[in-house]
Amino acid sequence: MKFGDNTTEHAPPAFSPVQQTATQHAAAGTSPVLSGQGLRKRGDIAGALCLPFGIRSIQPAVAVAAALVLLTALRLALAASMPLAPDEAYYWTWSHALAAGYFDHPPMVALWIRAGTWLAGDTALGIRLLGPLSAALGSALLWDAADRLLPGRNAGMATVLLLNSTILVGVGAIVVTPDSPLLLFWILSLWAMARIVARGSGVWWLAVGLFVGLAAASKYTGILLALGIGIWLAVAGRQWLRRREPYAGAVLALAVVTPVLWWNATHEWVSFLRQGVRVGVWSPGRAPQYLLELLGGQIAVATPLIFLFCVAGMALALRSAWRRRDPAWDLLAIFSLLPALVFIQHAIGDRVQANWPAILYPAAGIAAAGLGGRFWRRLRAPAIALGLLMTAAVYVQAAFGPMALPSKLDPIALQMEGWRGLAATVEEARRSTGASFVAADQCGLAAELARELPPGVPVIAIGPRWWSFDLPPAAVDGMTGMLVESDRHATPIWHAGEEIGTATREHDGIAIQKYRLYRVVPDHSTSAVRLPRQAMN
Repeated sequence: MKFGDNTTEHAPPAFSPVQQTATQHAAAGTSPVLSGQGLRKRGDIAGALCLPFGIRSIQPAVAVAAALVLLTALRLALAASMPLAPDEAYYWTWSHALAAGYFDHPPMVALWIRAGTWLAGDTALGIRLLGPLSAALGSALLWDAADRLLPGRNAGMATVLLLNSTILVGVGAIVVTPDSPLLLFWILSLWAMARIVARGSGVWWLAVGLFVGLAAASKYTGILLALGIGIWLAVAGRQWLRRREPYAGAVLALAVVTPVLWWNATHEWVSFLRQGVRVGVWSPGRAPQYLLELLGGQIAVATPLIFLFCVAGMALALRSAWRRRDPAWDLLAIFSLLPALVFIQHAIGDRVQANWPAILYPAAGIAAAGLGGRFWRRLRAPAIALGLLMTAAVYVQAAFGPMALPSKLDPIALQMEGWRGLAATVEEARRSTGASFVAADQCGLAAELARELPPGVPVIAIGPRWWSFDLPPAAVDGMTGMLVESDRHATPIWHAGEEIGTATREHDGIAIQKYRLYRVVPDHSTSAVRLPRQAMN
């Protein structure tokens, strides 16, 4: 399979004058912009016809599209078969208490799960349903955006292949987190901006505003979209500042995110404070460790060669934006480098989870598809092959567990395995002690028990974060219950409990985590709520 580059040896004949102009821009590494919109750069400006999915040969495109369909089907199958991680179970409880905000994040992931369970039932597939589907939709949108920003290079096909070969997308499309909707709306924003860059149509600013608002309602890092677009307007689109469309888009974005602002205002700004406090964290003594973890994590989840491609693409975008003053390269540079710098800054003071920088890869992937030269052309196929091989290994381990790894070296088992067995042990202890309910103070543990314990057993979540949830209060005063607590965690509530035993979460005979069991008789139910239970399907 061959990809477009900045040579002209594969250019199709009989182009119209407009298409010839687009091809000339592709050969020069620039992006055409309609002359009437004032987005001027060095050199002549001419109109260009930027067709969606600018494909030179139909056979490779059909093959890639078919592969994407098969990959989506595989992801759906894995989503249905893999146990839920604690965070996923925790977000599932959100979907049973819909609100405009939550202690940890904005509400979109709860709506995401609620929609999926409405379509596919209260199952693992229902909870994760929109993840694989949004990854497929996002791939199609990136394909179109890349071909508009870098016409004549088959950049869309290359971008889709590169990003879908990463563990980041391969696993992120299955496991539901706030990053799942964030990444889709980030891509949608980039896609709408690509249409503005390529065609100059002002109506797309309303789409940009809608998608930016939805991204911010998914995760607060979505605000970086608004900042990035503002920088792009100042650098490459100053003429747009004299028109009303960008301001209309900004008003729409603000309207979309207003419920989140209102919820925080009526809940002591708890969500903003929880996430905002991380901005000011400063720990230079541990910065080398955190920065190395950030680098190693990205090499692992992007896979080594694709990570190299993305870094080189970001460097190309920055160089092209600086030298050519091209609006397309400006957009790619800003949308990739801005979040990269934010996460590097965060790593100076605190640990960055490997999935957080996912938002920089759509623009970085498009920029990587613009790399020309023999070296990059020859390296692209091995990079995709290595990424697919590594992702396939993760899929096989998740589905069949052929390698008996120590729990500390098996993140899949560490997060997902053994919950049903733990719930069975807890239920046996509850019955033997006559406890009326089961309680837990760790949110993920409480949510997993709510998913796995038999119907009819009340599951109580305790802790200060739960006061902001619209869940029924736990009326358990004076009742005897059982508290489940990780042996690495101390509960600040109900100190007078009597330890009655232990339980172990394990997978294939390997211990993953140990828990202590306490008999408790609470005299109050402050910050205690009764969790929803899994619906019987």
